[in-house]
Amino acid sequence: MAEKMPSFKYGGAYWFTDLSTLDSLYVFPALTTLTFLITVECNMQEGMEGNPSAKTMKNVSRVLAALTVPFTMSFPKAIVCYWITSNLFSLSYGLVLKAPGVKKAIGVPEIPPQPAVTTPRANIDLYTALKQTPNKPKQHHNSLPHCPLNQQKRQTKEQLLLLRLQSSIRGLEI
Repeated sequence: MAEKMPSFKYGGAYWFTDLSTLDSLYVFPALTTLTFLITVECNMQEGMEGNPSAKTMKNVSRVLAALTVPFTMSFPKAIVCYWITSNLFSLSYGLVLKAPGVKKAIGVPEIPPQPAVTTPRANIDLYTALKQTPNKPKQHHNSLPHCPLNQQKRQTKEQLLLLRLQSSIRGLEI
C-alpha cells in the first residue's frame, strides 16, 4: 500500500506513524469495536420502540461489534483509523440529533409513544391449520371461492385468519 501512497508510510502520529502496516498493539481494532458498540448502544433505540425486531437487530449489531476485533486485526492502520473516525462521527451526530432542542430547531417531528400491548397474539400453527382444511373434491369452475361475509363478522380474528387461509388454499387447488 505504501508504494501507491507514499504519504501512508510517514503520515501517521504517535504509535501509528506507518499507516500501511498492521497495529501491533491492537489499539485500533479495540477502538473500532468500542466506538461501534457505543454507537449501537446510544443510537439504535431512537424510533424503534414499537418495532418487535428492534431487540434482535440490536443484538445482531452487538455480535458484529464483537466480531470486529478479529476482522480488523489484519487490516492496515489507515483503514481502521478511517473506521474509528467514521464511528465517532456517527456517534456524534446521533447524540446531537437526540437532543430535544436540536430536533425542534431542525423540525424533526416527535415520535408518538407506542401503546403497550395488553393481550398477546395467539400463535397459529400453519400445519394444524392445513390439517383442518376439509378434503373436498376439486371443482373446476371460473368463479371465485365463496366467502360468507356475514359469518366472518361474527368470528374471532383467529377463525377469520384460518378461514382466509383455507379459502386461499382452495383457490390454489382450482
